[in-house]
Amino acid sequence: MPRRGRFVLLLAPLWLAACAQEGDFGRPARSAWNGLVDTTGTLAARERGTPASAFPLTDDEITLRDRAWRFLMPADGRAAFEDALANLTRARVLPPNWRRDDLPSYHEGLISESFRSPFSRYRRLSDDAIADGRLIPPFAALAQRVFEADTLRLRALPLSGSVDGWDVRQAAMRVAENRCLVAWVRLETTLRIARYRYALEHFLIEMPGREAVPAEQALAFLEGRRALLDPLLPPDAAARCGFGEPASQAVLAPPLVAKY
Repeated sequence: MPRRGRFVLLLAPLWLAACAQEGDFGRPARSAWNGLVDTTGTLAARERGTPASAFPLTDDEITLRDRAWRFLMPADGRAAFEDALANLTRARVLPPNWRRDDLPSYHEGLISESFRSPFSRYRRLSDDAIADGRLIPPFAALAQRVFEADTLRLRALPLSGSVDGWDVRQAAMRVAENRCLVAWVRLETTLRIARYRYALEHFLIEMPGREAVPAEQALAFLEGRRALLDPLLPPDAAARCGFGEPASQAVLAPPLVAKY
């Protein structure tokens, strides 16, 4: 079958992606739908020439992908179709570089919902930032453990006389997969912080109030936790993996609210 025809077949689960179910802690639920999307994503990644190993995933690699789910899905409440597209991107059916650096999206999602008090908008931002921050340390620790296993994998290759070129290639692709996943999470976390800060800046103009103080503290908490991802990979890891770098530097901005 021609390459283009195969790729069209790989995109067939687009209609199924909206059925992707979410489990605990923002992780994907174990279901036939999510499993099909993930399998299709692996095939699509191979079609694009992206590293996609045929080796089975270790328990830690499965958990790492589960924990990456929250950071690769939109933080804001979007339409079902856009959420489905995000899930297809997370599963690698679609390449990650198709998405725009859409800073206003989180703010627009919150401000468009009906609410009685501005306090609820600030509180939602704080809750989201704190929830993200709490999930970063276990993700970083797990990533480090996966990287240590990858080192053992690569060291074992020249010691075995039974492995061939196919085994070496699959091992190298799995190592690249793991590192690019962590690089992607680090990039998306940076973008998520930028979206949160954009929302806070606009809330202060639209709905100024003392509630901005705990929201700023929550952002500072998340930024501090995000730093745990920095030592895992070189600064240019996302670019090497083809994700590019965030256009916005809003995450580097100084605190907006020191006291009120």
